[in-house]
Amino acid sequence: MAAAHRIPGTAGPGTPAGLSRRTVLGRGAGLTLGAAATAALPGCGTGTSDGVGADGRVTVELWHGQTDTGRVAIEKLVTEFNRTHPGIRVDPGGGVLSDAMLQKITAALASGSFPDVAYVFGSDLASVARSPSVVDLTDTVRSGPLPWNDFWAPAREAVTLNGQVRAAPALIDSLAVVCNKKLFRDAGLPLPEPGWTWAEFVATAKRLTDGARGTFGTGWPGVGDEDTVWRLWPMVWDLGGDVVSEDGQRIGFADVGVQALETVAALTKDKSVYIDPKPGSEQMYQVFLSGRMGMAVTGPWQLPDVQQARIDYHVVPLPSYSGKPMTISGPDTWTVFDNGPARVRAALTFVTWLSRPAQDVRWDVMAGSLPLSRSTEALPAWRAQEARTDGLPVFTRALDTARVRPVHPAYPQISQALGQAIAAVLLGRSTPVKALRACADEANAALLIPR
Repeated sequence: MAAAHRIPGTAGPGTPAGLSRRTVLGRGAGLTLGAAATAALPGCGTGTSDGVGADGRVTVELWHGQTDTGRVAIEKLVTEFNRTHPGIRVDPGGGVLSDAMLQKITAALASGSFPDVAYVFGSDLASVARSPSVVDLTDTVRSGPLPWNDFWAPAREAVTLNGQVRAAPALIDSLAVVCNKKLFRDAGLPLPEPGWTWAEFVATAKRLTDGARGTFGTGWPGVGDEDTVWRLWPMVWDLGGDVVSEDGQRIGFADVGVQALETVAALTKDKSVYIDPKPGSEQMYQVFLSGRMGMAVTGPWQLPDVQQARIDYHVVPLPSYSGKPMTISGPDTWTVFDNGPARVRAALTFVTWLSRPAQDVRWDVMAGSLPLSRSTEALPAWRAQEARTDGLPVFTRALDTARVRPVHPAYPQISQALGQAIAAVLLGRSTPVKALRACADEANAALLIPR
């Protein structure tokens, strides 16, 4: 995942520099809440007297996890909220960067001292929501002023666990392919068009690769973390597989995962893929920004960097095996915690306000993400943003058919097992069949653990 705006750098759900959205989307999930955190009692948070001060105002502690552009954006919005809601004061000073938020929240829940609102990656929500201190937002979002039915389907799915809404959508994005037009011209290749296939992607990457010039057709993170993994899910889904089987007892990609990994193996065999050996994918993106990579699978957060690097670029939807549109979205969340009725009400007021189109569009434009809802997409401010950012509408349109990773407590273990398999294939250490078999053994064992 999505991921906060380092944005995804994951920074997914801008591109603010620093902590990148590419890490955001791609992070995920290594840690799960332990028994101590799950047992934390609601109502024993950081404030006193239910957060109500002597002046009658309720203080809401916000852990926003943002840096650079994302931090500036959220702090501007908080300032406006505090000005227009005199009975509430949101304090945005706490917390840590989003990539460390899960560990911070886990420790906070275990100690009984936690914030009122935190920016939690969608891939981590299932782990966090095991705590009874996480507020159920089902009634708030489905009967309140939030534009629930207007949110993109991936945004709704990313915050829903077992039929309950466990958080509010905070950020959404999608994947597409950004192409370097100059390298395509130099190779005598036409630019790809919607409906292209993974076979065409592999063949194009091979022709774009030139060892003498030091150019690569494409790139792939090789660490084996979530940044490595989430790029494979659109391939799995397109082939008819899923992350978890319908009965929930095993992975849903034991067969089709081999075919997806064979596509990865083909890129490796052709030596057309730059394998980034470090977390965060920064080296891979720098290869593209330096004009030495023909195609980068990335999100909208990358476009400002591409423009700044003066790359003449083209954006096209992800290829598929079927010819039908398929991509992944990595929404992140605003998760609300129970520090007593007054603080919960104030926190819900803030999160609701933040999710409305008038505020959402400012967050999207400043921080580099996509609109959470169709109403936001229709606003003049977003239309203007699309008009001045070549290729941005491709990412927005992709939300119509985007899918999300499941909100499942075993997802961290599944991701870890698949990440190891992908890395082994990228590095030539295993075949797709052997790598997927090892992945299935580990992931299926995780799915059988009672939760």
